Amino acid sequence: MPPVPSADNCLIIDGQLAGSCEIRTSPAGVMISRFLLEHHSGQMEAGVAREAYCRIPVMACGEGFARAVGRLSQGTPVRVRGFISRANSCKGEYRLVLHAAHIDILDIESSESP
Repeated sequence: MPPVPSADNCLIIDGQLAGSCEIRTSPAGVMISRFLLEHHSGQMEAGVAREAYCRIPVMACGEGFARAVGRLSQGTPVRVRGFISRANSCKGEYRLVLHAAHIDILDIESSESP
């Protein structure tokens, strides 16, 4: 595969775990954690307030993530930073997944909108 030029691709989003975390080991021996992040906030767009709601699948690779994320329960507030990519490598497949580079567990108070 030829090298791909570097470009900006960073997403930081707060939300809560919407369900339990799935942990598996890849054929290469890498631990992979997957969970669904539910986000709900108020945003301004073109001077108009709007409600933003989405559910984003998150994938976190590595033993450290597997241990940390595996202990979290449904509803735990988190902030995830990472990059987005296709959910799999099939051509024509356009579902996105957030590949976590960093996950912060938030206090209940800090995750609520002011």
